[in-house]
Amino acid sequence: MTLTPNVVAFARHLRSGGLPVIPSTSADMLASLDHVDLTEAPDVRSALRAVTTARPEQWPIFDRLFDEFFHGVAPQAPSDVEDSHPTDAWSVRHLGAAGTAEPDEEVADQAGASAFERLGPRDFGDLTDDELEEARRLVAAMMWSPSIVPSRRWRPARTGLRPDMRATFRRMVGPGGDLVPLAMARRRLRRRPLVVIADVSGSMEAYAEMMLTFAHAARTRLGRVETFTFSTRLTRVTWQLSRRDLRNALATVGEAVADWSGGTKIGEAFAAFNRDWSRRVCRGGPVVLIVSDGWDCGDPALLDREMARLARSVNRVIWLNPLAGRAGYAPETRGMRAVLPHVDHFLPAASLSDLAQVIRLLESTREVA
Repeated sequence: MTLTPNVVAFARHLRSGGLPVIPSTSADMLASLDHVDLTEAPDVRSALRAVTTARPEQWPIFDRLFDEFFHGVAPQAPSDVEDSHPTDAWSVRHLGAAGTAEPDEEVADQAGASAFERLGPRDFGDLTDDELEEARRLVAAMMWSPSIVPSRRWRPARTGLRPDMRATFRRMVGPGGDLVPLAMARRRLRRRPLVVIADVSGSMEAYAEMMLTFAHAARTRLGRVETFTFSTRLTRVTWQLSRRDLRNALATVGEAVADWSGGTKIGEAFAAFNRDWSRRVCRGGPVVLIVSDGWDCGDPALLDREMARLARSVNRVIWLNPLAGRAGYAPETRGMRAVLPHVDHFLPAASLSDLAQVIRLLESTREVA
């Protein structure tokens, strides 16, 4: 079975027990389990504890929560915690090797599967206030692993693609240097940066806040996420979305964006991005997510020129249009006709199911940086 639902459930169990576990910690937990044998309880315990605790005094808390979750041990008083670690009998109640079983109903319910199934295909513009709040929670809790790509930098490796001459010459100094031991190197791995440029004009009012929620959640997984909004002007809101609390972050964005629900001048916004921000935020070949319905009041020639310039500066451009999933829709507005030749992927973004499709695309980008 996939480990992801079980690790998510365990992360929530740790958070409810008082450990400062954030959404990105679940991805770190999954990565740590790739390096241990899942049938060895001490190795699994040590791997998960290494990425979920920061101080030795948190270890007894982790051990107690670990035993409760995986061994079904009843909660005990703090004075008894250190003396009871049933690591000899490793009965895996949730976590298991790949392909052994399906996630149980309790874990699926904790992961919000029923809510996603109910709200997944529905347009954000058709949801009630309570349903929108539930959808925001689901977007913030979406678990996904950003693609890992080889960078241009190299690191020492036991078996690599090319000789590491610096390490080789360093080893030649001292006894045995005449044997010339050859050191090897391989490319470092890194997560590709993400740039989100969201339309907050009047026609996008029903979708803009949800896409900013998506950008806020992506930041906890990627680290390097730059976010901009535009209507009649371009506004960088990366700092505002860096706040941990989503409500606080969105409120701060609302205060910073002066043209919310205004007109749309996409070409001028992209020109400002290319002029003022491209060199600063497009290093490392980022993926750019542009969220807009394409309704533009500006010059189509300017939009075509600036969109072509933007596409040359990044690894790929993904355009998310909330209208694209509707029956009979065709990108015939002059704004969409100007940008489509420079777009690598054109996808809908009006529902939770659409965002899940975007996540699958982001997870699939694995080409060399």
